[in-house]
Amino acid sequence: MESGATVAAYVEASLCPGAKKELGRQGEEAGDVKVQAFCLPSPLRGGKLDLATLGANARRATEDSTAAAFLETGDPSASRFTRPILETAEIPWIASSSGEKAMAQLLKLIESTSSGSLRTSLQDRLNE
Repeated sequence: MESGATVAAYVEASLCPGAKKELGRQGEEAGDVKVQAFCLPSPLRGGKLDLATLGANARRATEDSTAAAFLETGDPSASRFTRPILETAEIPWIASSSGEKAMAQLLKLIESTSSGSLRTSLQDRLNE
């Protein structure tokens, strides 16, 4: 990863306030990499999962070459639809009930990555 590069984290709506708070606390950086959080629309409509929104959220991350990770709540019903899309694009995901914890984990992982593909390094670290 090039020094001074900017990467994106795509964050589910319910996690976004906490993720942005943690990102701000860390100076919007992980080592020498700038990190941006993009809040995604809520996939809930009338208390039920909207599959079109779930798919659109995952595809939005796949269309961004700077996407480093997808932060999600880990709802098994939602993950069943988003993870295949993310896996195809090799975008790692972090599941958590806390946006702050998910972002803190992502920033720590980015800081500890070596050279090469950031996505691959993150995925490898998440699978350890």
